[in-house]
Amino acid sequence: MDILTTEIPGLLIIKPDVYTDDRGYFFESYNKTKLANAGIEVDFVQDNESRSMKGVLRGLHFQNAPYAQGKLVRVIKGAVLDVAVDIRKDSPTFGKWASILLTGENKLMYWVPEGFAHGFLTLENDTIFTYKCSGVYHKPAEAAIRWDDPELDIKWNIDNPTLSNKDKVAPSFADYKRLLE
Repeated sequence: MDILTTEIPGLLIIKPDVYTDDRGYFFESYNKTKLANAGIEVDFVQDNESRSMKGVLRGLHFQNAPYAQGKLVRVIKGAVLDVAVDIRKDSPTFGKWASILLTGENKLMYWVPEGFAHGFLTLENDTIFTYKCSGVYHKPAEAAIRWDDPELDIKWNIDNPTLSNKDKVAPSFADYKRLLE
């Protein structure tokens, strides 16, 4: 398992060792000791899975403290453009985003720590996305930032994604920053 850094401290790419032969493949999708050795010392308490058609955009979601969640995300089938935005008020990369292509083929995983808004765009039909969470879902703590916020300027490369009603009316990044004052 290789742990790769990104331009945003704490946001990590995890490249598992994948063993293939004529029967198929095998890899460890989670190993607590190996992740802890890489600095990801988390007790995961909830697993989530979604299935989406091509063009579905989910996000940018997060939970407010003290219910913030770290997420270890991956794609089982299909492909997504996965995006994480640093919303840690005192971070030198506050408001910066990074993205990665996660597919059922490349088997990459993304560690999105607490303090990030997270979202993804499905690039193929019947994409299955799964993630482990460091905290349980707490509806009163859920929050979102608008996916197409001009200040963030995320390069989704789509004009009209399929959105939930919640994501259609998500507040701007400027609104989020005002709450931090």
